Amino acid sequence: MILAKEKARELVDKFKLSTGANTKINIYVAKQCALISVEQIIDEYQSISDLESTLVVGGQVMSIVDKIVYWNEVKQQIQNL
Repeated sequence: MILAKEKARELVDKFKLSTGANTKINIYVAKQCALISVEQIIDEYQSISDLESTLVVGGQVMSIVDKIVYWNEVKQQIQNL
């Protein structure tokens, strides 16, 4: 699985305006969009009633709790950008 720091950068980059401008406003908006997306992912995982369930992601078996921890790490990394 991709490191949380790399995933954070990837998400922010995807939300930057297509003009490619690296203005403070563009970066701020991209970070906010990425944070909203990550929060939605976390909410979806937390809504699963059986947090002990497991998922197979890229051939790796992971628990729902592991995924929640990972996405919270991504969220923290986005905030640190």
